[in-house]
Amino acid sequence: MKVDGPGGATMWRDRAIERSTRSARDRAAKRVQQFLDAARDVIAAKASTEFTVQEVVDQSRQSVRSFYQYFDSKHELLLVLFEEEMGIAVGHIREATADGDPLDRLKRVVLTLYELCEPDRVSARPLFTEFAQRLQVDHPEEVVAAFAPLVEYVAEIVEQIGQAGLLREGRPRRIAAIVVQAATVTAGRSTSVRQPITGEEVWRFCLHAIVPDHKLS
Repeated sequence: MKVDGPGGATMWRDRAIERSTRSARDRAAKRVQQFLDAARDVIAAKASTEFTVQEVVDQSRQSVRSFYQYFDSKHELLLVLFEEEMGIAVGHIREATADGDPLDRLKRVVLTLYELCEPDRVSARPLFTEFAQRLQVDHPEEVVAAFAPLVEYVAEIVEQIGQAGLLREGRPRRIAAIVVQAATVTAGRSTSVRQPITGEEVWRFCLHAIVPDHKLS
């Protein structure tokens, strides 16, 4: 028996097509994840984002043709990885800063961000050091998109600081973006000078920048 939906469309036919489309999406998601996992393995082995597409293809045991079905370039692959890592990092930061007064929470955010983006002698986090620093210079609009969830969370804390009557005049989200940039950019450049700025110094700078001095005493 044929059952028609609105406009004469056949319900079971549409369901069969939807199932086929869903199956194709599932296969594509699986292949994309294989490339992402392979890229993570290559990055971990090299402690760097300086790798080739061929290395990722070999590690994934797929083909170059398949890679370019899902990614326009190595840069796009790195963007997807960075987006995922940012999501994980924001989750950890939220968990680590869930309790306490707003200023204490913001301090922990700044110090955690600094540590996350501070390059080691052999970096364990090249996505947050090499790649993120290149993005800041070459693709600032992509940095804004990648850091948006983090900035939104920091803005929530800044708004709570304002509600407590401790905030200098300014827009909370704008202030949050400045705080995030101060922590991440300073950390990324901390090895290029003889006396690097520390995470604690970044926090003290942010604290005095957003809270009037007479309210800190």
